Amino acid sequence: MTTPPCHPALAPPPAAPDHAAAWFAAKLAAQTDVSDVRAALASGDPGFQLVDSRTLPGWRQGHIPGAIHLPTSVIPVRAAQLLDPAVPVVTYCWGPGCDGATRAAHALASRGFRVKEMIGGIEYWIREGFPVVTGDGRHSRPADPLTAPVGPAEPSITPDRP
Repeated sequence: MTTPPCHPALAPPPAAPDHAAAWFAAKLAAQTDVSDVRAALASGDPGFQLVDSRTLPGWRQGHIPGAIHLPTSVIPVRAAQLLDPAVPVVTYCWGPGCDGATRAAHALASRGFRVKEMIGGIEYWIREGFPVVTGDGRHSRPADPLTAPVGPAEPSITPDRP
């Protein structure tokens, strides 16, 4: 029996299936993505409260329709006034390079709220072509073809292999 070469992608080796399944389940319990949030909001009954954790200048620059403005720094003072503790919360901030949504989710979870973080933040919300609200009204940009499908759906996908 030969030992396969160890490439950087497999060093360290993948976790045992039961450990990997538990880790991925925990990750999915704590995170959601912009497409799933958009679909839930579009249903009219998302089942969660959407929290924009950015500061006021960011909120004014543009926010997701229906979001509640609750900057992380004021969660200790305002969360109980603005949020229903019986309804789960989804937090977001600027994007993948920002941990504001993580800090807000932590602050809310520490206060007894059930919470998920929307990965990608408002950056990927906008890049997928979803609307934002500004002082001038509601706006959308075309979807970025590197982050969201554009055009008609493909009936089937064939792996791109040489």
